[in-house]
Amino acid sequence: MVRNLGSGAPDFSRIRPEHYLPAFKEAVRQKREEIQKIVDNKATPTFQNTIVAFEHSGQLLDRISSVFFCITEADGTPEIEAAEKEVIPMLTDLSNEIMLNQKFFQRVKYVYSHERASLKGEDLKLLDETYKSFVRSGALLNEEQKTRMEQINKRIADLQQQFGSILPKAANDAAVWVESKEELAGLSDADLAQCAKDAQSRGGKAPYCIVITNTTQQPILASLSNRELRKRVWEASRHRADGTRGASTFGIVSEMASLRAEKAKLLGYDTYAAYSLDAAMAKNTANVYNFLSNLTREYRPKADAETKSIEDYARQTMGADFQLQPYDRFYFSAKMKRDKYNFSEDEVKAYFNLDSVLERGVFYAANRAYGLTFRQRTDLPTYHPDMKVFDVMDKDGKQLALFYTDYYRRPTKRGGAWMSEFQRQSLDRGTLPIIYNVCNYAKAPEGQPTLLTWDEATTLFHEFGHALHGMLSHCFYNSLSGTEVARDFVEMPSQFNESFASNPEVFDHYAHHYQTHQPMPASLRSKMLESINFQSAYALGENLAATCLDLAWHNLPSGNTPSAAEANDFETQALKAVNLLDAQIPPRYSTSYFNHVWGGGYAAGYYSYLWSEVLAANIADYFARHGALSREVGQAFRDKVLSRGNTRDLMQLFRDFTGLQQPDAAVLLRYRGL
Repeated sequence: MVRNLGSGAPDFSRIRPEHYLPAFKEAVRQKREEIQKIVDNKATPTFQNTIVAFEHSGQLLDRISSVFFCITEADGTPEIEAAEKEVIPMLTDLSNEIMLNQKFFQRVKYVYSHERASLKGEDLKLLDETYKSFVRSGALLNEEQKTRMEQINKRIADLQQQFGSILPKAANDAAVWVESKEELAGLSDADLAQCAKDAQSRGGKAPYCIVITNTTQQPILASLSNRELRKRVWEASRHRADGTRGASTFGIVSEMASLRAEKAKLLGYDTYAAYSLDAAMAKNTANVYNFLSNLTREYRPKADAETKSIEDYARQTMGADFQLQPYDRFYFSAKMKRDKYNFSEDEVKAYFNLDSVLERGVFYAANRAYGLTFRQRTDLPTYHPDMKVFDVMDKDGKQLALFYTDYYRRPTKRGGAWMSEFQRQSLDRGTLPIIYNVCNYAKAPEGQPTLLTWDEATTLFHEFGHALHGMLSHCFYNSLSGTEVARDFVEMPSQFNESFASNPEVFDHYAHHYQTHQPMPASLRSKMLESINFQSAYALGENLAATCLDLAWHNLPSGNTPSAAEANDFETQALKAVNLLDAQIPPRYSTSYFNHVWGGGYAAGYYSYLWSEVLAANIADYFARHGALSREVGQAFRDKVLSRGNTRDLMQLFRDFTGLQQPDAAVLLRYRGL
């Protein structure tokens, strides 16, 4: 299925959808055989014949999975979705077989008891992580409990797959069709062209189509002057998956929350949140709730003042009795911003050509800080013609990694932006990292450059921060490499990398007008950068609300989960309880379309974005004080943090670089202008 093309790159020219299922079946067979050899080994269990042997097992399965699960998210055709429905149960069964295999666990436990004291470095970390993974999977349970755990794991995997399949369809179905150009008053010519293009690609039910993005608030609302259309777009977004207009995920949500709570109880935890956080940098729910309550206390008065200022501004033109609605907020906030700073989004977008932001911004910053250079490849096949591939060269001229980009949205791609890998770095396996970034930018018409908003430009830097975490990894074991760290640490490198987007030297290098190729004038640059934190309470508030929703669902004891019919009311009460019920600032993701939590791996972990942002702000503060583009500081960050993967305690990595004993949340509020 795959062959070496550029240090192990997948040969997409030879891979067909019908290849995946037989490939998985063979890879699963091989891994079962490899595990059985470990279990049947008559020799006394040792680190080498048990832990390292386990680490070496399933390499074919790793390769196939890395390619397949890239495609399921980035190009999920009906054929791929059909294969996924068979693959998920197969992999769940395999995981249960291994992690609940008592004979296997006894070997692991023996090594843990007899060799741990003599191990050090990555060997010790690998042993600890392996032992802990078995225990957290239920290896210490009795047979009846293990049987139930297997049933729970299978059902959760099935429900996650269902949720992930329903959501993109629900978002597509929620698209708002528009009959006339006049209804779209306020949109730029480029946005109008995009709406027409989106209508054509979705069957042409009307001349124009507004596509619903994955978050609650829709960016296009900042431009639409037609209030009734704004309301239609808002309601389409808010109700995309709650049964109001078709699909509902509440049944899946309720059952999954119940199963997770039961799983936690089986493993000896009061709630799923307690179980999840036990393996995180934050350690426990008390630490997380204390962290969030402190932020909320600082945030709340600023949010209320921000909302009042927008409504007062709107009443100047709409009348004294005008009541600001959530679908009005972005529109009037954008007008306020234009009045205050006197520039338009379109004026700024002209300086953010995607190619320039990537090559003269993202790549330039990586060169200045870490000594990396990038060279485009045209000989490696990709799964979509819009993709690009780059060799990543280290400062000594040696190839460090391969980097794939897939930036344009399409109906077969889920919403959002992300990073993953086709292959992890491992000295043990002799593999170089093969990393990819996926985004959902609207592709410009043929022959025109794709221009980005400032938020989209920073997203490019953000996802590349994840990519750097994978590229700069220098670990021995595959399972400890790169981004294989706790969720509340993994977002730190990406959020820190955003700081390079506004670094003056980097900004001036990439922010050039797509027609004149002149850099952004200093006056416009100053206004735009000053405006970044304009009314920044909203961004913090929508994140806090989503975070607290996630925790509310997963901090319930087994047996106390709301039913599908109660889910909507539960969301309301959960937000009210933490003083975050605010019609003007709803959760970034509502319960019914919270894919991070119900379709992905962030259950009881969405807080990690804010937690990691504090870490990132502390690190950016260190860079700013010691030289933001200093090769010496960049090398220290690379050596002490980015290259270390999960080989050391994560708080210790943070301390080693910053010198701080604990993260300082006050820095985050300062960076956000609060």
